[in-house]
Amino acid sequence: MIAARRLQRTFADGLIAEEVQDLWEPWMKHADEALNDDRLLEIIQEELSRRCKKSKTRGRPSTPAEVVLRMLLLKHIRGWSYEDVTREVRANLVYREFTGVGGGKVPDDKTMGRLARQLGPEAIGQLHRRTVEIAREKQVLTGRRMRVDTTVVETNIHYPTDSTLMGDGVRVLTRVMKKAAAAAGKAGVRFRDRTRSVKRSILEIVYAARNKSEKGQEKMKAGYRKLLEATSRVVGQAKQFSATVTGKAKQQLDEMIPRVQQVMKQARARVLDGNTRADNKILSMFEPDTEVIRKGKASKPTEFGKMVKIQEAENQIVTHFEVFDRRPSDSDLLTPSIEKHQELLDRVPDLVAADAGFFSAANEAAARKLGVKQVAVPSRSTKSEKRKQEQKKPWFKKAQKWRTGCEGRISVLKRRHGLNRSRYRGTPGMNRWVGLGVMADNIINIGIHLASKR
Repeated sequence: MIAARRLQRTFADGLIAEEVQDLWEPWMKHADEALNDDRLLEIIQEELSRRCKKSKTRGRPSTPAEVVLRMLLLKHIRGWSYEDVTREVRANLVYREFTGVGGGKVPDDKTMGRLARQLGPEAIGQLHRRTVEIAREKQVLTGRRMRVDTTVVETNIHYPTDSTLMGDGVRVLTRVMKKAAAAAGKAGVRFRDRTRSVKRSILEIVYAARNKSEKGQEKMKAGYRKLLEATSRVVGQAKQFSATVTGKAKQQLDEMIPRVQQVMKQARARVLDGNTRADNKILSMFEPDTEVIRKGKASKPTEFGKMVKIQEAENQIVTHFEVFDRRPSDSDLLTPSIEKHQELLDRVPDLVAADAGFFSAANEAAARKLGVKQVAVPSRSTKSEKRKQEQKKPWFKKAQKWRTGCEGRISVLKRRHGLNRSRYRGTPGMNRWVGLGVMADNIINIGIHLASKR
């Protein structure tokens, strides 16, 4: 049975509440009030109840929706792992009171991970929208101003090279085939382990790649030929196993074989044919949707992950975020961002600020047509004297100073809430990771603003 809140309070709950009432951080008290919202708990309850029919009213008591929501947010507020948040809540009375656990049993890390995976991207989006509505109801934001920027959230992968990717694929295929061969016994397909020869070829490639001379490059190509031949034999054997096994083993083989074949194709094109622009590149066997993104950073010119848009209003409240399947141009995002702002807050912002990547004459005209009074998006390449004078006006400079706060907000999201690298798998996991991080930051900022007002 999945309840919205704990069904019965105990004597220990009252004792804990009395002992910690003066130990709360100022923002936590107001954040606690904001999270005490029935609609937030309904979203969690509905999503968790999809696992089994009638689980809202039948079965043994499960972790309440309130505890799930608050423990997930606390995890992302502090940047902890599931093991950390479980341990800290067990040991800290303030966290017990904040999460609604009180004197009850704290769910373990595996339970929290399983419950978190039940929340899909749509549920996370609904939770975030409701958080923005709460901020609006409490007059933390009005929607008069809007700023927008993009960043990259990296996937949890190692630096991709064709040789190590083939090594990953061979390791996974071999592991699955070993299990299938052990289960089938003598009746199954004969299995040959080629992981040692594959590892040896990878080491040869690594040593040869250090030598930039023509001789070193020839050695590297020879190493790749050996690796491609061994990998091809592993793939052929995996196809034979896939034709004879069923269930989870077949599913894993059928999922991994095309990825290994694609890596082999791009390795032949890059190393042997000299074509560095192969289509549909795979950068990870476990995160195949990862993209190569170059945003011109001196410290990190190439990043591997997904492009994310962060859109803010007053008091550092992130009103909207979006994880893109394929990297768009920044200039294509300004008008949809204004429309989304209008949809969420029932008004067009008076001021819109963004960096030069979002500029185009069409964007500026569309923003003014929607009703935006001041559009502070600079054009670095303009030759118009009138435009240059417009960008030197006090209101424009002030708006651009406010816009730089969006970069600070992204930095805080990455440092404090872990948006530098997603620890959840796949595109749904990336959406969940970014959404919970953004929600955690919004909850803190709502609490800080309300505490400062009082």
